[in-house]
Amino acid sequence: MRIRRRLPATAAAVLALALLATGCSGGSDGARPAPTTPPPAPVAVARVCDRPAAGPSAAPAGAVTVDPAVVGDLTVKTRNSPPNTVFWLAPGTHRLEADQYAQVAPKEGDSYLGAPGAVLDGGKTNQYAFTGSATGVTIRYLTVQGFVAPQNEGVVNHDSADGWVIEHSTIQRNSGAGLMAGAHQQVRANCLRDNGQYGMNAYKTGAPVTDLVVEGNEITGNDTDGWEQRQPGCGCTGGVKFWAVNTADVRGNWVHDNRGPGLWADTNDNDFRIEDNLLEANDGAALIYETSYNAVIRGNTIRHNDWVEGRRSADRGDTFPYATVYISESGGEPRVPARTDMLEIDHNQLEDNWSGITLWENADRFCNSPANTSSGDCTLLVKDTSRCAQPTIASAPLYADCRWKTQRVDIHDNRFGFDPSVVGCTVDCGRMAVLSNYGSYPDWSPYKGEPVADAITGKQQNRWHDNTYTGPWSFVAHDPSRTLDFGQWQGAPYQQDAGSTLRPGAGG
Repeated sequence: MRIRRRLPATAAAVLALALLATGCSGGSDGARPAPTTPPPAPVAVARVCDRPAAGPSAAPAGAVTVDPAVVGDLTVKTRNSPPNTVFWLAPGTHRLEADQYAQVAPKEGDSYLGAPGAVLDGGKTNQYAFTGSATGVTIRYLTVQGFVAPQNEGVVNHDSADGWVIEHSTIQRNSGAGLMAGAHQQVRANCLRDNGQYGMNAYKTGAPVTDLVVEGNEITGNDTDGWEQRQPGCGCTGGVKFWAVNTADVRGNWVHDNRGPGLWADTNDNDFRIEDNLLEANDGAALIYETSYNAVIRGNTIRHNDWVEGRRSADRGDTFPYATVYISESGGEPRVPARTDMLEIDHNQLEDNWSGITLWENADRFCNSPANTSSGDCTLLVKDTSRCAQPTIASAPLYADCRWKTQRVDIHDNRFGFDPSVVGCTVDCGRMAVLSNYGSYPDWSPYKGEPVADAITGKQQNRWHDNTYTGPWSFVAHDPSRTLDFGQWQGAPYQQDAGSTLRPGAGG
């Protein structure tokens, strides 16, 4: 079962493109099999990496010109200029001093504009590119590469300062995360490519990140350092990781071919709108929403995800229903203010992923439990974690409020297509699921046995309805041992997918 140790991680150019599905022959090494069905219809794609927007070819009036021939020129001129200065980086490769801490520290309101061909290169020596607490910094049209941030740290906006705008930039081939996020940050039309851990790590020490916009970016090939293999169970990989983000709009992005999940919201995130994205060919799930609250997941095209991790799990005999959209201990909570009090998953098109949607709740994972892998965090409903202990946890309100609950999830008007000949699977794929484990730990847990499985399956307003299925789908309910056909899934006691249709022989 997917139980991992969590570590806190310290409009744009949208073009129409018909994408052809690609892949390799199947096998237990995780390679993707070649598709045998026609490609899907064209979709809107933020194809930024191959077609980056060009910056100004001459310095704007009043801008300070930064000379690539002078090592450290950017740092020195930033230090010697007043706040709200515009810096124009001339064409060529710019370098900082050969010291790991020779980063640029912007002042409030500074702007950095790259000319066509302007690159800021860390030379595998500098850890960070832009740091500090200055607000309102803008970075546009600049390539940032070759920096070596440590694990869970980032290269651009390393200190998660507020109000930054990063647009039309390429942030690639860095260690750690390409960039961090602060409150009111806007990340638009960037190429976040081939970074060692994350394309972006939306995390701020000591405070939630609020009002984050991630729009029209291409996010691809991240986790080149293979952190999940280096630290099994770390839960520290993906295209973008969100941690304690309150209000985020994630729209119009192309998130593909990352070596882990595509998008991962992990621990007390709230009020997300994840809309009109193309999420495809990520090694892990397209989207994980974990120990978090209140979201709209709508209008996304989600295809060919989790082929690598899904097959790897099946080959080792793990029967857990790993999904392309994985909702783990998350749901709607009216007591947490947001634009919705549900977790709504609707009008998405899922095509030939390893599986579909899994709603999961770990009965042993709650505030103050040793099995809480979110580094000691508690729910947003309980401020004092120590209250979640015997005897008070066994009665209201703490019995309910000490758990992150998968509840009020409404899954409707989606199209789920699955062709096993395309995915290259024979077992443990093509599944929908709502389930929990048998509570057993710790000794003082009030959730031992099946009460959580009973709740997530029948008492927490989790509902599929009015969906369209094509292909040989199966369904898992209550616990991993209960595999159902469509009739059983629709029938008592589960009564899921009212108004939905299934054509098992139609393929993906």
